Amino acid sequence: MTAVGSAEALYPFSALVGHDRLRLALLLCAVRPDIGGVLIRGEKGTAKSTAVRGLAHVLSEAFRASGDDGGQLVELPIGATEDRVVGSLDLQKVLRDGEHAFSPGLLARAHRGVLYVDEVNLLHDHLVDVLLDAAAMGRVHIERDGVSHSHEARFVLIGTMNPEEGELRPQLLDRFGLTVDVAASRDVDVRAEVIRQRLAFEADPAAFAQRYAEADAQVAARIAEARALLPDVVLPDKELRRIAALCAAFDVDGMRADLVVARTAVAHAAWRGSLTVEEDDIRVAAELALPHRRRRDPFDDPGLDPDRLDDAMQQAGESAENSPEPEPEPDPPGGGQSSSDELADNAVPQRNSPPPSRPSAPPAQPFRTRALVVPGVGEGAPGRRSRARNRTGTVVSATADTASGHGLHVFATLLAAAGRQADAGRVRPAPDDVRRAIREGREGNLVVFVVDASGSMAARDRMSAVSGATLSLLRDAYQRRDKVAVITFRGQDARVLLPPTSSVYIASRRLTRFDTGGRTPLAQGLLAARDMVVRERTRDRARRSLVVVLTDGRATGGPDALGRTRVAAARLVAEGVAAVVVDCETSYVRLGLADDLARHLNAPSVRLDALRAEQLTALVKVQADRGAA
Repeated sequence: MTAVGSAEALYPFSALVGHDRLRLALLLCAVRPDIGGVLIRGEKGTAKSTAVRGLAHVLSEAFRASGDDGGQLVELPIGATEDRVVGSLDLQKVLRDGEHAFSPGLLARAHRGVLYVDEVNLLHDHLVDVLLDAAAMGRVHIERDGVSHSHEARFVLIGTMNPEEGELRPQLLDRFGLTVDVAASRDVDVRAEVIRQRLAFEADPAAFAQRYAEADAQVAARIAEARALLPDVVLPDKELRRIAALCAAFDVDGMRADLVVARTAVAHAAWRGSLTVEEDDIRVAAELALPHRRRRDPFDDPGLDPDRLDDAMQQAGESAENSPEPEPEPDPPGGGQSSSDELADNAVPQRNSPPPSRPSAPPAQPFRTRALVVPGVGEGAPGRRSRARNRTGTVVSATADTASGHGLHVFATLLAAAGRQADAGRVRPAPDDVRRAIREGREGNLVVFVVDASGSMAARDRMSAVSGATLSLLRDAYQRRDKVAVITFRGQDARVLLPPTSSVYIASRRLTRFDTGGRTPLAQGLLAARDMVVRERTRDRARRSLVVVLTDGRATGGPDALGRTRVAAARLVAEGVAAVVVDCETSYVRLGLADDLARHLNAPSVRLDALRAEQLTALVKVQADRGAA
């Protein structure tokens, strides 16, 4: 690890303490940008940004040494629009000069430098797709708003993220070439050295940077040398077959993993100064390129088991040895650097909690659920659940209100100008002619799961089914880019098992085991959900909420429990919150208490065993009709 805190003053790359694997991944992508960039995962305060900015400085020095002006760092803000990223029509020239011109975006500025996206997991999916496509192709193509343009965009793509704030979809994870998990060291000597270095830097940044200037210059020179050597590095057929066998052993999807491992191994060899890729180059490449590609599900543990990698490397080597090896021709360039680092510790930190009175049964196998939606049209952050008017989606109309809409509606603007200047010859739009685009797409919601963990639900089979259904709904929330929260209620009160988060991995870990048994304080569960929705609304007024209550409807938490439950339901309804009740009653003689709760919540009720059935679509439609009425 390294110094934490603001990186406004440039902290030298060579002064980083520890994080050898992170530095290696960054350097390999600097040597060969077509590896596809680096995704850095880690908790806050682990110097992710400091390392990236230090690399950009070293890279600029490497370019300068060869008489070039590349290597600049371009940071992409989370709120950037697609126009800002890829470029668009130069509206100023259109309005002032009547000239049809292109205004380059951030990708053009990042050409031959570093494009840095902090909190890339919070960036909207379609923008991440644009970035990764450009990083893979080395070019940007724009065909929109009457603009047809193409330009080079070869850059080192680096994304950083805190997994607790949400994950990237597996499809997008696969598009990043390498991934590194970073964590603060628990070694006292390492932590002490971090503090010592940081304090020295803060005391005199210029003197501190000068102390490491020669070391940074050596790194820059080595990058330049590795780049020059790259075209001459040979990937022998034996090692190519080892790569193919290794990726097949880990059962990765598609061929991207094989190509990334090959490119990284070649870059690693060039970084070592070798003209031939060897087994150690492939192992380092596999450690960096495969961990995020073996995750098939957001609930899977991240990382790569070193023992399994050892076995796979051995088997891949035997497979390559047993196959006839023709005399190889030199392969396309690529490369890397040797390293004796251990794999980053990817274990999920254990949280201390009191011994449960009765642990819940293991969840049943998750399944694919039907979509639950919030009725009406919202204005929340882009996602994939409910209808919304936001910055993504299809343009459905235009407005003259410059305070609303998202982006310029070029043709509506020109049409307004043409209508005003019907007899004036060439059309020259004025500020009053500007029209904004109204776009309708989908939004992500806050989905609050309220889970009955009382004694009436604690039968092993039923609790297992409820946990499995909740995990299934969590997976659906992950795919739809929602924030999720989990509340359980039992005994005398309700407990927030998981505050609102975008990480369903953490949610799934919390739902694997939790306390069950006791009475059923259903009212407290509903009130806890209502309080959570109100709190979150103050943080993000545009994000709408959906409360999913999983219960059999029994209420036994004290005197007049049923009456207090109805009052709590009314308070939740008064907040305008959409809800769905999942009826978990399994008795042969049904009491219909969950249906009664649904009526008081003005919500649809769906049987637990029907979550995957077609009739859920009809129930959701009823909910939407109620919201529109």
